[in-house]
Amino acid sequence: MTVSPPRNAVLGGSLAVVAALALSACGAAPDNASSTADGKNAATTTSATDFGGMDALVKAAKKEGTLHAIALPRDWANYGALIDGFTKKYGIKITDENPDGSSQDEINAVTSRKGQDRAPDVLDLGSSFALSAAQQGLLAPYKVASFDQIPEGQKDPKGQWFNDYGGYISIGCDAKRVKTCPTTFADLLKPQYKGQVALNGNPTKSGSAFGGVYAAALANKGSFDDIQPGLDFFGKLKKNGNYTPVESTPATVEKGETPISIDWDYLNAGYADEFKSKGVDWKVSIPSDGQYAQYYSQAINKDAPHPAAARLWQEYLYSAEGQNLWLKGYARPALMSSMESAGTLDKTAAAKLPQVTGTPSFPTEDQQSKAKTVIAQGWAKAVSG
Repeated sequence: MTVSPPRNAVLGGSLAVVAALALSACGAAPDNASSTADGKNAATTTSATDFGGMDALVKAAKKEGTLHAIALPRDWANYGALIDGFTKKYGIKITDENPDGSSQDEINAVTSRKGQDRAPDVLDLGSSFALSAAQQGLLAPYKVASFDQIPEGQKDPKGQWFNDYGGYISIGCDAKRVKTCPTTFADLLKPQYKGQVALNGNPTKSGSAFGGVYAAALANKGSFDDIQPGLDFFGKLKKNGNYTPVESTPATVEKGETPISIDWDYLNAGYADEFKSKGVDWKVSIPSDGQYAQYYSQAINKDAPHPAAARLWQEYLYSAEGQNLWLKGYARPALMSSMESAGTLDKTAAAKLPQVTGTPSFPTEDQQSKAKTVIAQGWAKAVSG
């Protein structure tokens, strides 16, 4: 099993280390932030130990009784099982607003609802968006009990964000609608795929779509320092009529509106399972000419209205139970290597991960920030007209 690498290192091997909310009315965040008898405040605590231990954190979180999440689709990396598992274990209700929202939508909710009791407590962000949120001072430093086991480079030293699960950009294809499924980015330019190639979102807002453009850049003589070839590639797809602006979702896949979808392998692999009973033959391949892997990151809103529940949610996600639930959703958890060493890894789930060859690298933080700027300035122009 391959060791979980840092953000700017390599990710190698097939097992390498990736109900809309009825919101309460607007108003000020509660001023009775959870605290212990000796005055320790959950809103400022940086670890369960500092708060008096897990028992104290659980007690405070149960007193709050609610966790506000955002942009967590139940079919994304097995989040449905994680949400249900947390609620069953602690009796804390999770309200999930805008489950199909993007990373940028999450950040916008934090900034626009600051001081309100309907602000999101926790965030699951594409890595470039997590960096941006930290730079804006939106995130609370917190270190889960297993923080030291998260590889260096996969976490902010202060605990403002830490990587949770990752995967590879892949090409999903409805084999019943597409005669010959594409397996490379070069294939996607072929005329038989007219109007069929989609992304999961807009790369200026979505981490998965951002990864799709980065992968396309690597497939077309670009680099982590030069994402422009990725924009040019999608410009070609648009010009020859192959690119569709319909953003890929489970619904569009099932309906045949997006028969070819560039997305994370854990999502495409999940679709393959989900749609088998519905007669959709969904094939998944990781393109050999543009292998790109990346993690998403967890974070806590600095002004979370339920600060104890927010921290307890993170502890649950980074427990063996939480990490293995992501793994069952075909995502590679950040603690995969340490769990293998400890004997707590679900080996059956790990063996089902999409197979990968080669060792794609991660962009550095500076490279991601630069790429994000280039996409923000050039995406609309690339796919317009």
